Amino acid sequence: MIIRQLVYLDALAREKHFRRAAEACHVSQPTLSAAIAQLEEELGILIVERGRRFQGLTKEGEVVLAHARRILAEADQMKDAIAELREGVSGRIRLGAVPTALPMIAHITAPFSTRYPGAALTVLSLTSTEIQNGIDNFELDVGLTYLDNEPLERVVSKPIYQESYVLLTREDGPLGGRETISWAEAAALKLCLLTSDMQNRRIIDGIFRSVGHAPKPAIETNSIFNLCSHAGIQGVSSIVSIQLLEFFGVPLGTKALPLTAPDAKRTIGL
Repeated sequence: MIIRQLVYLDALAREKHFRRAAEACHVSQPTLSAAIAQLEEELGILIVERGRRFQGLTKEGEVVLAHARRILAEADQMKDAIAELREGVSGRIRLGAVPTALPMIAHITAPFSTRYPGAALTVLSLTSTEIQNGIDNFELDVGLTYLDNEPLERVVSKPIYQESYVLLTREDGPLGGRETISWAEAAALKLCLLTSDMQNRRIIDGIFRSVGHAPKPAIETNSIFNLCSHAGIQGVSSIVSIQLLEFFGVPLGTKALPLTAPDAKRTIGL
């Protein structure tokens, strides 16, 4: 068994297609197929369900893949450790962040880059589920996500900040004279919220349920920027994190009202 065989298997599992996997590894399809067949022979098992096209991995193949990914991650860490001894911290750090945390990401990446100028960073906007999968599959090194709501499993975590929430609404609208608004009052409004696959939305839905409400948003989006832009439309309000507005500012013509009763906060961390 050699590392290259494991690289080919990992590529096949990702691409789910022999030709695309071979292209991703910069080898011919026969070379990739032969290497995986040799791995099967060495282990005495079938790893790949074969037909006219790729049909998936066998149960044994899934076990081999999980171990292969751990071995490949260890190999990468070994290379990074050797490079660090020679020239300081280097390589590429892959960081996934939930969209609502993206405005704060520079507070993490900037000091890291200053301390380790030889290291490169890739920052990806991902759901918390995608972050969990990325860490489990060794596709991510670090995640920035919620720690006290649907927390990640099998990780070491460090709190960074607490996210709190405001209602973003038109300054010249019916709520223009208000300084705060309760969650119960907000439930009666025409709202723009994130889509339900986003953890921020599930948090907000949970807060509404805690005060006996379950509003149905008029508009749903998977973009935090669309939340802000729709708040400028007459009759539509959005619920956003105050950290988003601290970074980008309150959009022209809108007003941010702190949401109260309860004064809800959620912890975000690495």
